[in-house]
Amino acid sequence: MKLLDTEIKNKVLKSMAQILHKNREAIIKANKKDIAAFTGEDQALLDRLIINNKKVDEMIAAVEAVSLQEDPVGSELSNITLPNGLKVVNTTAPFGTILIIYESRPDVTIEAAVLAFKANNKILLKGGKEAYHSNVYLEQCWHEALELNGLDKDWIKLLQLDREATREFLKNPHEPLDLIVPRGGEALINFVKTHANCAVLVSGRGNNFLYVSEHADWGKAVNVIINAKTDKISGCNALDKVLINKNIPEYHTKLKMLYQKLKQHRVDVLADEPISKVIPEASMISNEHIWHEEFLALKILLGEVNNLEEAISTINTYSGKHSAAIITEDNFEARQFMQLVDSAAVYHNASTRFTDGGQMGVGAELAISTDKLHHRGPLGLKQLVTNKYYVYGDGQIRV
Repeated sequence: MKLLDTEIKNKVLKSMAQILHKNREAIIKANKKDIAAFTGEDQALLDRLIINNKKVDEMIAAVEAVSLQEDPVGSELSNITLPNGLKVVNTTAPFGTILIIYESRPDVTIEAAVLAFKANNKILLKGGKEAYHSNVYLEQCWHEALELNGLDKDWIKLLQLDREATREFLKNPHEPLDLIVPRGGEALINFVKTHANCAVLVSGRGNNFLYVSEHADWGKAVNVIINAKTDKISGCNALDKVLINKNIPEYHTKLKMLYQKLKQHRVDVLADEPISKVIPEASMISNEHIWHEEFLALKILLGEVNNLEEAISTINTYSGKHSAAIITEDNFEARQFMQLVDSAAVYHNASTRFTDGGQMGVGAELAISTDKLHHRGPLGLKQLVTNKYYVYGDGQIRV
């Protein structure tokens, strides 16, 4: 794959930002076709589908922000000279070709492509059929930006494949494929991992937990819970489960207050058996499977725990390993929680809604990785490269 100069890559991104601005009305018009054709009842899916002026502004901002970031390709990671005279230099290098499979969100067609391209990767975009018109138009914008700067439009390509064709492509790709990022639910992730013949970096489900300690500031806890649950229900960083220590002072009164606050925000409250005895108005859960579910809805599950250890164990058993939070004024307890909970992002006294590339200082993101190799958390520009060793000698042989 050809290595592009940083200057030409940034020129493409500058052109793309201008093209998005010039064509914002046409982009929104194409998106309206997708909205009109949407027949599902999944409100989160619909929320992710919508493009408005604010969303176009965010797309432009993402492109401009990446153009200002340092080129991640060719950075020196280490440089050593061995006793035998060999000079060994480890540098960052592009992956090659990345395939991202995603549902509904046409803004991914911008963010994924801008990051992959700046990191000198070719990207194949497999968007969901519900965003067909939006994605086709955005691909045209990319192709215009590439061709304006003398580059082949194959650097960024939208794949129009049905499920069977996608399965076949994963098994027998008709071009080199170096990395696949499935960005969606468990069914999509399992489908890709079953059929792919190259590396898969999982952008897993949310199912995020928050633990309220007996040492919590209750007002702080309620504010964080409300924000994490209601700020954006379609976000993979939205809150799903709250574990509450039964030793909190005025436990019953505070539980009832939390329930009333959640109902004011139109949240459907589910409860385990101990909490349902305190809040009989909440729907008591009927089976354990619900602890594994990512809700993506105005729905939350409240559960009672005896101590920190039980909270950690519950989270590590059921969560999607995406984000988890503890509300406590005890810093030692917070440190224990953050060290022992197996999640990509762990929070002390803050909302899980910050698990986002832009919010965490990474910038635009391809996805939130819940894998441990090669990276965990927001996949930003610096994470879309691998490494390569350059070894310089003068006739050395191994003896």
